[in-house]
Amino acid sequence: MFTGIIETLGKIRSVTRSGGAALLVVEADGFWDDVKIGDSVAIDGVCLTVIEMDKKSGKFNVSGETLDRAVTGGYRSGTRVNLEKALRPTDRMGGHFVQGHVDGVGKFTGKKTIGENAELTFEVPAGLERYIVEKGSISINGISLTAASVEKNRIMIAVIPHTLKITSLSGLSVGDSVNIECDVIAKYTEKLLSSEGDKGLNIHYLSEKGFT
Repeated sequence: MFTGIIETLGKIRSVTRSGGAALLVVEADGFWDDVKIGDSVAIDGVCLTVIEMDKKSGKFNVSGETLDRAVTGGYRSGTRVNLEKALRPTDRMGGHFVQGHVDGVGKFTGKKTIGENAELTFEVPAGLERYIVEKGSISINGISLTAASVEKNRIMIAVIPHTLKITSLSGLSVGDSVNIECDVIAKYTEKLLSSEGDKGLNIHYLSEKGFT
């Protein structure tokens, strides 16, 4: 589990593909000091497990499923990536609950500069828009962000200078792919409301209790 508060920008040192999977080596000075083999790290919002490490880099196995469903499949040597260590129970909850399980790949569609701030627009894959609400949380490339506005499958994110500086958002070009993870609360709520039968939480129960 993560919060979407990026700790540092890393860089892909190498990607070695074999048998449909890949071995990923990520460089980031000072990031690995309190990381152990077996720990989870979010790389652009994808939860991966450290299998080897030294003071400057970490190594990760990447499954074919992840390569197919996330921007990880397009990594090349030198690609900049957002890094976050797993959440500890004593950490501040600065963002929102991010699982590191990508729901789909979206597309960066534009940027409008407003003083030192920026408005970034994205298209999300069809079917994911139902989980996104205005002023609600969304993870884009592992970054906890707020949807300032939502119109069908297009969302606008207002970004402050600090976020632009410490994440890969400032390096996006129109048409670039991004990892999208929707708020897990929305997904569980939909599942509960769509359950068949009279058991559990459903729209009829909520109506009877005066919630709808």
